[in-house]
Parts: sequence; structure tokens; C-alpha cells
Amino acid sequence: MKKKSGFLTQLKEGILDNNPVLVQLLGMCPILALTTMVSNAIGMGLAATAVLICSNVLISLLRKFIPKQVRIAAFIVIISGFVTVIEFIMRAYVYSLYQSLGLFIPLIVVNCIILARAEAYASKNKVLPSAVDGLAMGLGFTFALFIMATIREIIGMGSFLGIPLFGDFYSPATIIISPPGAFLTLGLIIAVVQKIRNNAEDKAQIAKMKAQAMGEAKEEKDA
Repeated sequence: MKKKSGFLTQLKEGILDNNPVLVQLLGMCPILALTTMVSNAIGMGLAATAVLICSNVLISLLRKFIPKQVRIAAFIVIISGFVTVIEFIMRAYVYSLYQSLGLFIPLIVVNCIILARAEAYASKNKVLPSAVDGLAMGLGFTFALFIMATIREIIGMGSFLGIPLFGDFYSPATIIISPPGAFLTLGLIIAVVQKIRNNAEDKAQIAKMKAQAMGEAKEEKDA
């Protein structure tokens, strides 16, 4: 039960509390470049998640055998191997998506989220927690891509997953699917997320202060 709770906490941490994009501000290039359509965002997110899980597992398995002096180089070799496998699979089974993502698939190798989790977590923890960490961070990355792409595709193209939503009377705000629109959308999303986090922290702080005040009042009454 304790393990299950720990895994759920890890998932919540990666997707919401410590989202690699919306909180840590990592992996910005694909977020800005590939979020004009939801299908591209989901494809990129799932590819990165697969690489995160596989690389975390293998790095965790080999963590005691990789010399510290060459650990970063070893991590990059491992990550690039899994990226190549994912690239071949996409070319074979989802070629249209592979073409849409283009250069950003091999660039997963240098995605700072993947290398950061390898160095900060997988190289120091056991296999199962490392796999869950990879899943959590990957889902957090996918979630951020999905939110960005949903907003940009609906407002900038009037569609969702390529399906028109509003008919001919809607005039899309094409600036949203332009590079400046990407920065604007991302900035607004991060601002909203930060506001929600600040409100949650304020509520927690107020609750803590109330509990302390009640405890002190009770002690004075007992005295």
C-alpha cells in the first residue's frame, strides 16, 4: 500500500506539482515548435515518454557499473539508442506523423528533461521507481504539449485533431499558430499554473498557521 502511494505521488509530482515544462521550464523547443496541432503534440509526447521510461530503466540497471567520469557520455549513448529505435518504429508504422515531427524526433536525444532525469534520478534509484519517474515526467511533458496544442489549434485553426469545430463562419486567429503566438500562449499557461500553485501554497500556509494558533490556544487553556 505504501509503495502504491509512493508511485501515485511520483505520478502527481511529474504531471502536476513539478511538471517538467510548466514548472521546471525544461524542454521548451518542441513545446514552441510542435504544438500547432494536437496530433503532433501527442505523438511527440508519447515518443519522449517511451524514451524516458526505457532510458531510465537501463540507466538504473547499469548505475553501479557506469564509471562516474563517463556517466554523461554513457547516458547520451543509451538515450540515443532508444531514440533510434523509436524513430525506426515511427517510420515503419506512423510515417505521416514521422514526417510531421521531422527533425524533432532525433533531437529527443538532447532533450534536457531526459538527460536531467537520468542524472538526477535514474542513476541513483532502483529500476521500478526510475521507470515510474520516467512515466511521470513523460506524461507531464505530454500534458503540457497537449494543453498548448489544444489552445493553439482551436483558436488558431478552428479545429481539434484536424476536425473543424466552428464551421465557415469562424475566422481563425492565425497569430496563435505563429512563433510569436507560441510564446504568448506558453507565457499565459505558465502564468495561470503559477497562480494556481501560489493559491494552493497560500491556502496550505494559512491552514498551518490556524493549526498552530489552535494548538497554542489549547496549551494556554490547559495551563
